[in-house]
Amino acid sequence: MTTEHVKEKKTSADVQSSFYEDEEHLKKLCDFLRGKEGAPVREAIEMDKRVHYIKGEKLVDFLVEPKKGSKWPPNLPRFKTRQEANTVCKDLCRYLFIHRSDKRGKGDLVVSRYRDFDESGYFTWMYEGDKTLSHMMTTLLIGGFLFCTFFPIWPNFLKVFVWYMSVSLLIFIFFLVTFRWVIFLWIWILGYDCWFLPNLFDETLSFADSFKPVISCEKAKSGQLPYRIGVAVAFFSSCYWAVTQEPGEFESFKRAQLVFIEDIFKGTLISDMSQEDKENIDTPKMQSLVDILKDLDSRDDEEDLLSDEAQVESMLEKLVDEEECFHEDQE
Repeated sequence: MTTEHVKEKKTSADVQSSFYEDEEHLKKLCDFLRGKEGAPVREAIEMDKRVHYIKGEKLVDFLVEPKKGSKWPPNLPRFKTRQEANTVCKDLCRYLFIHRSDKRGKGDLVVSRYRDFDESGYFTWMYEGDKTLSHMMTTLLIGGFLFCTFFPIWPNFLKVFVWYMSVSLLIFIFFLVTFRWVIFLWIWILGYDCWFLPNLFDETLSFADSFKPVISCEKAKSGQLPYRIGVAVAFFSSCYWAVTQEPGEFESFKRAQLVFIEDIFKGTLISDMSQEDKENIDTPKMQSLVDILKDLDSRDDEEDLLSDEAQVESMLEKLVDEEECFHEDQE
């Protein structure tokens, strides 16, 4: 190796070491490492908190030779030797981007009393990355919560909009579930379990993963032939009955369904509420002064009526007593 090559190598190493001595540049490196294309991490519990950790050796391996498919940021110098990577990892510990931990069991970590970086140790991430998006989402969540709590004072057009959106979503889900069930039933009769959007209602998956795969199809379990025959007979019998009905009956059924959906959108499906109550839905549920005075007057009238009835009753009792005394005197 010539002297020029040695000098050039030393110069690039010096430039790299001086670059990562800046804390802001280390943050950029941590943003990359904590991103989707960064080094793979594992989850554990440390001090009653869920954390991500990585072994020192794997972190150095990733810095020297990133995993396949990872795109190294063009604004960050690459690491050519393990010694350079170890030096930067020590800076990560020194600036408290990571700290060393000890394993007490599977998925259980405790803060280590050793602070230096070592490839054989485990290191927990303390740096959580850029929190701007998280703060924005938290703000939107709080704002959305407050917006929903103010529903009683929303303008009427917003309430109507929410009502139409809710009803439309409910009808869409109903028809989607019915469509999935009918498709499954048709193909299950032929001996296959076929689902459209099989993970749609899987609560353990994320929103995007709930729509993957679009269709799943596999052979049904053995021993279901009698059930499939019974379901096929019942299903096709229902279809035959529906086809052989007079057109007027089908039209009336179709018209009833359209009226049902129209009533749902209009809010007239359950007509227990009077029109006056619907119009006064935004008014406070408190009695006005006039209503209170009317209630007091009605109570006074009831008391007067009760007192009059009591007087009449006492007079009748008095007459009965006098009549009994009169008969006793005659005897």
